[in-house]
Order: sequence, then C-alpha cells, then structure tokens
Amino acid sequence: MPFANFKVPAGTLSAEQKEKIVTRTTDLYAEIYGERARATTMVLVEEVPDGGWGIGGDVLTLAKLNASQ
Repeated sequence: MPFANFKVPAGTLSAEQKEKIVTRTTDLYAEIYGERARATTMVLVEEVPDGGWGIGGDVLTLAKLNASQ
C-alpha cells in the first residue's frame, strides 16, 4: 500500500488545500504504480502544533516562518 505523510504547521492549510494534497498525491502514486494502487493509497496530512517542530536545531513557529518571507 503506497503511503505519504505530510506534516504541516497547524492552521496553515484550508480543507480545500488538504484535499488537493490528497488527490494529487494519489494521482501521482497511480501514475507511478498503475491504477491498481489508487484504491490502496493512503495520504495523511498531519497538522503540527505551533512550535512543535524545528529544522537545524531551531524550533520553528509560524511567526518565525512569516518573518522570514
């Protein structure tokens, strides 16, 4: 069973954006593995609480991400 797990900052994606991630990822797996994979492809979009993740030893928050843009 193909499986993809997307971890995103909480509150940054709309329901429509999450749906797009699920459908496009499923389409990609079906393109690679064939249509038989579509029915068993699992896509998980996990929302990580603000400050609950980091990169390079730095805890990231939504405020820090927005400041860097």
